[in-house]
Amino acid sequence: MTNQQRDTLRLISKYYSAKLSQYGPTPQGVDWNGEEGQNLRFETLCKIINTSKEFSINDIGCGYGSLYEFLLKRFQGFSYTGVDISENMIFAAQNTFKENTQANFVNSDRPKEIADFSVASGILNVRLDRTDDEWQIYIEEFLEILNSYSRYGFAFNCLTSYSDQDKKRDYLYYGDPCALFDLCKRRYSRNVALLHDYNLYEFTILVKKTP
Repeated sequence: MTNQQRDTLRLISKYYSAKLSQYGPTPQGVDWNGEEGQNLRFETLCKIINTSKEFSINDIGCGYGSLYEFLLKRFQGFSYTGVDISENMIFAAQNTFKENTQANFVNSDRPKEIADFSVASGILNVRLDRTDDEWQIYIEEFLEILNSYSRYGFAFNCLTSYSDQDKKRDYLYYGDPCALFDLCKRRYSRNVALLHDYNLYEFTILVKKTP
């Protein structure tokens, strides 16, 4: 990892730790507007889970563990690893789910083990003072991590470049959905889905890998 990468992760960790300190373990504490949008986001990401059997999942950028809570209501027989660069987020998740033995939370920028599926929600949005070119490199490096730690597929979301101009913020990154779809299609799998129809200012990409 380069010094610039370490500095980027440090700044992002500081940003989200401040949100958690201000709002607590809530959707606002991970920089979302509310629970309704968060659940819609999770429903879209979890379309990558295409099995009725037991599965394992890596949640990269897990925050306080809200996706784990979402999964508990919809699936049985899965193992979950939440990964986050913010130590405060991991502490909050461990404290919330300390009785749940099937959940493991790790303070890191990547999982320790390959899982059947990996997901990443919201962690490509906050670029702070990084340029578009710098952030594009960061995204491509992150997708390599997602791919490397996913056995059957991975999913991620990103704010869309089709967002209304008056709603855009300088410190956020708005990705080109077509360009990221093309990148995933060329690098990772023939089976890639671009979902841009769920009424949020973002899109989700599902990459389904051949077993």
